[in-house]
Amino acid sequence: MILHPASTTPDIAAPLAAIDMGSNSFRLEIAQMPRGQYKRLEYLKETVRLGAGLDAEGMLTEAAMQRGLDCLQRFAQRLKGFPPARVRAVATQTLREAKNRNAFLARAQEVLGFPIEVISGREEARLIFAGVARLQPGDKPRLVIDIGGRSTEMILGRGRRPQAAESFQVGSVSLSLRFFPEGLFTAEAFRAAQVAAGAELEEALTLFKPALWQQALGSSGTVGAVAQILAATGITDGRITPDALRWCIAQCLEAGSMDKLKLPGLKEDRRAVVGGGLCILYTLLTQFGIEELLPAKGALRQGVIFDLVERLESSLTTDGIAKQDMREASVAGLQKRFAVDLAQAERVQAIALNLYQQLQPRAPRERQRELAWAAGLHEMGMMVSHHDHHRHSAYLLAHVDAAGFSQNQLKRLGDLALGQRGGLRKLEAALSDESLLWQLLCLRLAVIKSHAREAVESKALRLRRQGRKVELNLPKSWASEHPRTVFLLQEEVAAWARSGVLELSLV
Repeated sequence: MILHPASTTPDIAAPLAAIDMGSNSFRLEIAQMPRGQYKRLEYLKETVRLGAGLDAEGMLTEAAMQRGLDCLQRFAQRLKGFPPARVRAVATQTLREAKNRNAFLARAQEVLGFPIEVISGREEARLIFAGVARLQPGDKPRLVIDIGGRSTEMILGRGRRPQAAESFQVGSVSLSLRFFPEGLFTAEAFRAAQVAAGAELEEALTLFKPALWQQALGSSGTVGAVAQILAATGITDGRITPDALRWCIAQCLEAGSMDKLKLPGLKEDRRAVVGGGLCILYTLLTQFGIEELLPAKGALRQGVIFDLVERLESSLTTDGIAKQDMREASVAGLQKRFAVDLAQAERVQAIALNLYQQLQPRAPRERQRELAWAAGLHEMGMMVSHHDHHRHSAYLLAHVDAAGFSQNQLKRLGDLALGQRGGLRKLEAALSDESLLWQLLCLRLAVIKSHAREAVESKALRLRRQGRKVELNLPKSWASEHPRTVFLLQEEVAAWARSGVLELSLV
């Protein structure tokens, strides 16, 4: 896949920033990678409790959204002057669930000044493992666990390579709200919470059985909070064991409520969710045969930093996307999985990218990549049915797990696949994004030019644009030799005329 060179050469050693918009806390990590070594420059954390703001209908309350917006506004002050390519903000389970997430994201992106990506549970797990594997290297097969506010991620891997990754919809915030809603600790509530956690995690028993790993590591908030309690009280040196967790639960029962719980090492921002966190931890250790869980150094935010570095390194190439970009491997995997006609995909890619360069010569490299990936996967729906395959492609892209991609970006690729043919009314709202508009026009023209599924001259079509008016130049000799293609192009002119979005003409 040939792309045009990046307009500027990124400085790999310059600061990078990752924002983790979790269900309990928002975190900002600023770091550098001099000579490949991770160096933290700054770390900010605020307890936002976004996950506690989901109402019974799955809608984020205004109060919860405002807490998030206030935090992001403070993060934005610290990120002034950062180029967009050096900042990545990711949101996790609460925004995967929230029915009004798009309304919140529109406000949040305006406040933050950078795009926010909602990532899938498996992508979250992959990034967590990347952070742990790089900051705490080891050769033993590992089980890495991350208990968040509304989800728990489990990853099996060795070295830097994850072998299995899953996300489960149970977290310290959601479990605490359900079983300790008044902040009261009872034996019955602990038992019920453990049963609920076990029911959610039970399907993972075979995938993460003890025979497959030799070391268990716990990442992020809940594990870190419990480890601090155990170390501060001298129960252990910070490692988490079933006996140590039974002691923690006994202390909760003796206190009777979270308000009366007095434990060295327990931070105030963890008090409201400690009950749910202990129940998930105890269930994991007993259900999966974990004798001890060690706190890990890395977490999601560091994994995001490492992913950013790989993307920047890939943009240094001038002859294509380097192998470091996980998304390229994911596209190749999807093409194989859905038996995509690779020759046709390459034809459409070449034409679409050539047309896009004519329309948007200064387009960000990421937009070029998106168009190339959409062209490479536009026919994956053929595996489902030839009829309306563009609709099947769009659905698959919007719902598939693909390492390296956020849900936002997969939805964008799905929109491009959906709009590759037929009427444009179905994408009326999406086409208000001008960058998507030009990508879609180029993809549609490329699909038309390649409709015969034979070798084509990728540079035969010439585009000239002035505002929303686009002229498509057809050499007379070429037009006379391809009357069917000219007919389809005339139909395309009519389709855009009906949409009223832009004016396309043949000259």
